[in-house]
Amino acid sequence: MLRLLMTLLTVTLLAGGGNLLVRQLTFDDFAARAVWTWRTSGAAEIWRDGFVPTEGLSKMPQDVEERIQRDEEWGFAVAGSLPATPSGARIRWDDGSTMRVPVISARRALVALSPYEEEASPQDDRAYKMTAATFRTMRVRTLRGMATVPAWRLYFSNLPGPIDHAAVDRDAAGTVEHAVGSHLPPDVRSFEVLDERTLRVSYDYGVCSSQAKPPVRLRVDERSDVVVLGIEVQERIGSRFCAGVGRSGEGIVRLGQPLGGRVALDANSRLPICLHTSAPCRAG
Repeated sequence: MLRLLMTLLTVTLLAGGGNLLVRQLTFDDFAARAVWTWRTSGAAEIWRDGFVPTEGLSKMPQDVEERIQRDEEWGFAVAGSLPATPSGARIRWDDGSTMRVPVISARRALVALSPYEEEASPQDDRAYKMTAATFRTMRVRTLRGMATVPAWRLYFSNLPGPIDHAAVDRDAAGTVEHAVGSHLPPDVRSFEVLDERTLRVSYDYGVCSSQAKPPVRLRVDERSDVVVLGIEVQERIGSRFCAGVGRSGEGIVRLGQPLGGRVALDANSRLPICLHTSAPCRAG
């Protein structure tokens, strides 16, 4: 929490006056902090060597998906005995590399599927009832390529087929988000690689009026290992507070050096921009 507060505000002591001046941080401040966090938190190591999926961790037959989408209110509940949880398993990438990981129980896999904090919906008669589970594997697209991942296959008495869910205990194995810690929402939503030095960047921002069209400036900070992207919005409203109105936009960023294998970070969140999307993370 302290780190997040320091990200939001910088306090400068005025010489000789003994007063405190609170100033808003600039893009350069946010970019420097993003680079420092990336290099010191362990996030870079997880990104390079860990399990970073680039697609969902659940897979189901089309008729199961259509049934769930059709139901207006639903949840999940355990309605049978479940097998013991293995002590661990291995992820195997197609390039031959492997990684031993802790695994979650079948019950935790079920909870991960639920839109509710509890296993079942408020109306238990509308819950999909899991009657059995088997430990197996599934194929998952990751930052390091396709991988065969330990998984639970969950069976239900009132669904037309099973649901597979990856059994990797990502909290125990480590995630980029956990390594970075508390973070602000991202400004940069995604980017498209037009060529090795040119990116089309999509971003979100807030304004104080639905009629306002403040100039938005795309910013970039290039380092040897990362490229930090962000925006600066000139609202020209003084220091007053307001209820923000969400806007979006896009623009072109030209790099001084080819993007190559460098990671593109969002200055505001300090997270990789492509962490939760299937968009390309690097040129080529």
